[in-house]
Amino acid sequence: MTDVVVGADGLARCAWGGSTPDYLDYHDNEWGRPVRDDNGLFERLTLEAFQSGLSWITILRKRPAFRTAFAGFEIEKVAAFGESDVDRLLADAGIVRNRAKIEAAIANARAAADLPEGLAALLWSFAPDPRPAQPADSAQVPAVTAESQAMAKALKKRGFRFVGPTTAYALMQATGMVNDHVASCFVQLDQP
Repeated sequence: MTDVVVGADGLARCAWGGSTPDYLDYHDNEWGRPVRDDNGLFERLTLEAFQSGLSWITILRKRPAFRTAFAGFEIEKVAAFGESDVDRLLADAGIVRNRAKIEAAIANARAAADLPEGLAALLWSFAPDPRPAQPADSAQVPAVTAESQAMAKALKKRGFRFVGPTTAYALMQATGMVNDHVASCFVQLDQP
């Protein structure tokens, strides 16, 4: 069974979740649990975009610095960032210093601030119907779905950047819109 790993605590968890202490905590206490507030979803969307092309562990370990640098991911505050903030962020060694991603985060905050229904309502409108069962193994976990493709398309239409279908699906997994903990994992979440 390569899809789970049994930790020192005797609990079977998704194999990736036991590879480092950082992943263990993230897997056990956060990944797959519903996030329904606008700022919380903006944070996850921003971090997923920064992760593009990098390892998630890199982003996870830099998350405290990202939270500081991006004003706690408060949409209205980030939407007000200007060129001096871009320069400040590019000089911040605590985060990923990629101009395109930094500018995308600010543009995405502005796009989120312009959503009349709010970011949470928009994103959760793409959550698929619950599956009848959790995936039996990681081979049953897709990288892209019809829903993530539709989410990415809708976000891009509204001016969001760095939100392709794979990033959208990773967001869906991280925020509980889908439950991709394998069936033999000890984390058993209610379907959204």
